[in-house]
Amino acid sequence: MKKDRVIVGLATCGIAAGGVAVYEELEKEISERGLKVSLEETGCIGYCFAEVLVEIEKEGMPKVTYGDVTVKDVPAIVESHLVKGEIYRKKALLVEGEEMPETDFLALQTRIVLRNCGMIDPDSIDEYMEAGGYEGLKKALKMKPEKVRKEVLDSGLRGRGGAGFPTGQKWNFCASAKGEDKYIVCNADEGDPGAFMDRSVLEGDPHAVLEGMIIGGYAIGATHGYIYCRAEYPLAVKRLKHSIEEATKKHFLGKNILGSGYDLDIIVKEGAGAFVCGEETALIASIEGERGMPRPRPPFPANKGIWGMPTNINNVETFANVSWILSEGAKKYAALGTEGSKGTKVFCLTGKVRRGGLAEVEMGTTLRDVVFGVGGGIKNDKEIKAIQTGGPSGGCIPASLLDTPVDYDSLKKLGAIMGSGGMVVVDDTTCMVDLARYFLNFTQLESCGKCIPCRIGTKRMLEILTRICKGEGEPEDIDKLDKLAHDIAEGSLCALGGTAPNPVLTTLKYFRDEYEAHINDKRCPAGLCVDLVTFHIDPEKCNGCTVCARNCTVGAITGEKKSPHVIDIEKCIKCRECLRRCRFDAVYTV
Repeated sequence: MKKDRVIVGLATCGIAAGGVAVYEELEKEISERGLKVSLEETGCIGYCFAEVLVEIEKEGMPKVTYGDVTVKDVPAIVESHLVKGEIYRKKALLVEGEEMPETDFLALQTRIVLRNCGMIDPDSIDEYMEAGGYEGLKKALKMKPEKVRKEVLDSGLRGRGGAGFPTGQKWNFCASAKGEDKYIVCNADEGDPGAFMDRSVLEGDPHAVLEGMIIGGYAIGATHGYIYCRAEYPLAVKRLKHSIEEATKKHFLGKNILGSGYDLDIIVKEGAGAFVCGEETALIASIEGERGMPRPRPPFPANKGIWGMPTNINNVETFANVSWILSEGAKKYAALGTEGSKGTKVFCLTGKVRRGGLAEVEMGTTLRDVVFGVGGGIKNDKEIKAIQTGGPSGGCIPASLLDTPVDYDSLKKLGAIMGSGGMVVVDDTTCMVDLARYFLNFTQLESCGKCIPCRIGTKRMLEILTRICKGEGEPEDIDKLDKLAHDIAEGSLCALGGTAPNPVLTTLKYFRDEYEAHINDKRCPAGLCVDLVTFHIDPEKCNGCTVCARNCTVGAITGEKKSPHVIDIEKCIKCRECLRRCRFDAVYTV
């Protein structure tokens, strides 16, 4: 008799939400009740906004996914679903065969890279193989390396790490280079604020990345492989190392892979968490044991990379696509997307979007469909103001351009980039000057300091932005920012400095009025920059609930219960706690 299954999402997002405690409570309940149930774990399916997720498959019942599960919910879910055979509706997120409020989150996606995430046990190579895993490798090993490269080139796959260079063409460069050894490298040094695409794939489907790497290694004649993963991803590192062991036992790695005569070893190199090591030459320096700093190009890594040998570097998402392309065929992949941007793209939806999480959509899908379709719109029915794409190297796209299709060329025309897939949604409470300052602060801190334009230029830009946010800006600051931005972009050694000004350039382009308000009127339109605002209470909206007064740490709010309260501007330290706590929108800024 087939056992009922209970599956808990235990990627980092699930663990952070309390998934381990939920798993242990389920284990306890199942054991104490003597239920014949298989308790399993999986990676992230993308519903990060509803973690902890628990999926139950019980004979005679539809498959049900429960969301926002806590330890306290476990006894009721077990009693209702596993004992009585009744769906526990209070926590039901998805019910197979039923239209639920969150069903369209997955329905609007096209999942290739994420095809197995949240569907299989990431620590089981057998489950990966049952889902079609390693069929692409078996097919590739029966082809000549040049045919494999052509298959990837014909698919139209472009590198998903940010630059969007054609993957097959990149492989051809490395294959034709001469060297005693060749290296295939997976760049998993994901460091963008608000980005967790690579982490989720490595935690949820590590074998897909390994398979893509092995195919790539065979196609270029690589003798060694590295996965460069930041040490802040301990679960990803753990699952990668386990997957390498399993793949080696099954002869997908090591000597004479599947009897083909091809040898490849792959090891995991843990990085210290420097954002600049996402740049290829800095990554190579780190692997070699040097400080992670970019090197001038040419020579390019394809000709002279690790220890002077030809090296090909692709990111996690690119390799996960490769395994699917070889298995399903280039034509099927090329049929998806737009003329210049084939296939799909994984995005991390974060910020003020209602359904934050991991989503994969077909290239050409509009930003509007991503935010309001997949993402379910803006939290608290606020107005969307902008979308920041591409992480700290990306740009801010205003709400008026939401019908822009998601592809490399369309985003580039707006001054933004696809990047690795970060997508931060902001509403009308966000100050765009402060947002630009936040991202520039990140890139300035992460600058390796090797070249002057990046090291000094970003510091000067940050100083100007900080002054503007404090109400100390001057009219000529806008022109200074614009000139500095272009000088830094043109003069920096690597892409970190070359793209660091993007958030500033796009906010200057689309939200210039906010800069002018800060400088000329000494006013923050969003009411966010504390040096430019004062806090007040609207007596017409305040009902005297006293919540704001009880949470004011400096006693700046006074008033009788059930009567309008007031804020003493002199005492107020502008911590914004009253604004966050008020449920009646009575607190406002001027």
